[in-house]
Amino acid sequence: MSELPHIKTKKTLANVAEFEQWLSKKKTDYNYEFINGQAIKKQPMKQNELFIVTFLMDMLMTTELFANKGRLVPEIDVYIDEYRKRIPDLAFFTAQQIKQARSGIRVVPTFVIELLSDSEGYDFVEEKINDYFRAGVQVVWYLNPKKQNIHLYLSASEMRVLSGHDTCSAAPAVPDFELMVKDIFAV
Repeated sequence: MSELPHIKTKKTLANVAEFEQWLSKKKTDYNYEFINGQAIKKQPMKQNELFIVTFLMDMLMTTELFANKGRLVPEIDVYIDEYRKRIPDLAFFTAQQIKQARSGIRVVPTFVIELLSDSEGYDFVEEKINDYFRAGVQVVWYLNPKKQNIHLYLSASEMRVLSGHDTCSAAPAVPDFELMVKDIFAV
């Protein structure tokens, strides 16, 4: 697997604020992550992943946090620090975080879901996981649709591979969001 391509800019971008200013002038339909001066084109979710995403969003509707206006949001900016910005496939925000974001405060989701892309190599994935936990994310699910398994991270160094009848939980971020892995990948 190869790494995602970096986008060449005419000058080195110093930080996320400068990157976002550069991006606002660029006419593009693509999303970009920003990592230490480099713009990285984010591959959009594929239509064949739609069933996974809609299933996860539907199942979240059964949780207490959803009843209290928490939401799972697709492809939204997650600011790691002033030099790094990621865009996870799905990110969970509490009602309070959504209100804070509305008032201009940058918030970090408590729970992130990524779908493994063919273009993502191990080092790239590991760097993303480290970034999420450095920013304050509590739980990361990295889904591999081809292998029909989930890498469940509770910290950057604590990971379990789940498959089949294993139960995958988003606790402590979303305590009552638990699903059997096989159900996530069912057609």
